[in-house]
Amino acid sequence: MQSQKERLEFARHFTPWEKPLSWADKGIDAFHFVRDNPLLWTSAFAALAHYKPKLASKVLALGWGAIKVLKGAKKLV
Repeated sequence: MQSQKERLEFARHFTPWEKPLSWADKGIDAFHFVRDNPLLWTSAFAALAHYKPKLASKVLALGWGAIKVLKGAKKLV
C-alpha cells in the first residue's frame, strides 16, 4: 500500500516533465545519429561547399576555431 502511494505521488510530480524530457531525448538521439554517421555530415558539407563556397569557408573556420578552443579547454581540465 505504502509503495503504491509513493509511486502515484512520484508519477503525479513528474507528469509535467514528461513531454519536455521526451523532446530532449529526441534531440540527444538526433545528435548521436549525426555523430555516428560521418558520411552524412561530410556529404552535407560537400554540398554546402559546392553551392555556397563563401558560407562553407566561414563554417569551416568557425568549426576549426571551436575545435581548437575545446581542445585547449580540455587540457586545462
